[in-house]
Amino acid sequence: MIPIFLGLFFILLLPTIAYADVFIPDSEYTGYYDSEGVYTVVGNVKNQNDFALIPTITISVIDNDQTKITHTLHHVPIPAMTDIPFKLKFPEIHDKNPVLLNATLEYSKTKKNPIPIQIIYDKTLITHEDGHVTGRIKNIGNQTVYNPKVFAIVHGYEKYILDVAQNIKPIEKIEPGQILNFTIYPDPSVSEPVRFYSCFAPVDTTVIPVTAKKDGGDFDFRYDSGAWYSAAKFDETGTTLSIREYNSYPLETYANFEFPPISGTEKFNVTLNDKPIEFIQSIDEMGFWHVAFQVKPTSQGILKISGFEKGLPPELPKIPKWIKVNAEWWATNQISDLEFLQGIDFLFEKQIISVPERDVIAESQWKIPQWVKISTEWWATNQISDDEFLNMIESLVKQNIMLV
Repeated sequence: MIPIFLGLFFILLLPTIAYADVFIPDSEYTGYYDSEGVYTVVGNVKNQNDFALIPTITISVIDNDQTKITHTLHHVPIPAMTDIPFKLKFPEIHDKNPVLLNATLEYSKTKKNPIPIQIIYDKTLITHEDGHVTGRIKNIGNQTVYNPKVFAIVHGYEKYILDVAQNIKPIEKIEPGQILNFTIYPDPSVSEPVRFYSCFAPVDTTVIPVTAKKDGGDFDFRYDSGAWYSAAKFDETGTTLSIREYNSYPLETYANFEFPPISGTEKFNVTLNDKPIEFIQSIDEMGFWHVAFQVKPTSQGILKISGFEKGLPPELPKIPKWIKVNAEWWATNQISDLEFLQGIDFLFEKQIISVPERDVIAESQWKIPQWVKISTEWWATNQISDDEFLNMIESLVKQNIMLV
């Protein structure tokens, strides 16, 4: 099964220079050559603010002839008072003694609730002789968490930090109160023996945002994978995206790329090292393209995805079109209250609307006052804006006038 990731995280502020409350500790930041000869930088971003954020990490390495090579990573959303590790590959570095410079951080605030998953720190959390670790996670919240993953920093005997690792086998979901096992294997490209793991970080999204230059502008896309991807770029025509793929593990994993549509009729093609690979192309409820495929064990090379339209994507509406169609049908009594509220619940699931500590309510208990149809019809016929409609729904749910 290929996991499909959905959801958007909406930026509330322009990027802000990071201060001491968002930082990468020196003791949790290092660079090394893996056994395949690829220079790798790993670290851990700590967010000690009372709000969630998306950090942008800029890392520079001095190669031979004093050449400075810089890469930028847009990290996954980090909830308040949480830290999440990262890994970045520098295949261009070849010097025997490269110099890793201090990273610089910027961030944007985002709507992201803390993930209700805890690592169980007891005798079941074991680092085994071959270097892998097993443990358990528990959902301490009241909502199902889909596609959770566990990150961790890997430590060695000679080097304080060896790597950043994650569970390779996907976890489809974890129900409230449920306890599940997880296993993390060290990257086989790290040859030094593993001593222990630290900074375990459960996350409910490992979607990595990426920006590539395209037709004179920025093309923003995202991916979720058990493999690592870097150095994304378009060709001169703006129709083919190239990106480096790394999967050092002797295990099969997956990749799922999410692209904003340009024409909405794109037909993609995927190759690895110029050889075609099987993939699935689909479109999600938000209108984004997904290109998903399996990644073979110990896979490495240049992934190319072609079939992009020229130009840059238009701005997509904040609320999916299908929800607006549902609103019009509900306002004219063509669908039931439940069918309309399923679309409203989708807005909460994807954090397009956010109400703190919203209780989970069975569908049989959902309710909506009939007088809301008037405002809903105004929105469906463009008499009020998306923001006005969202603010109305949020207010009704906060006041328990609408239950969903």
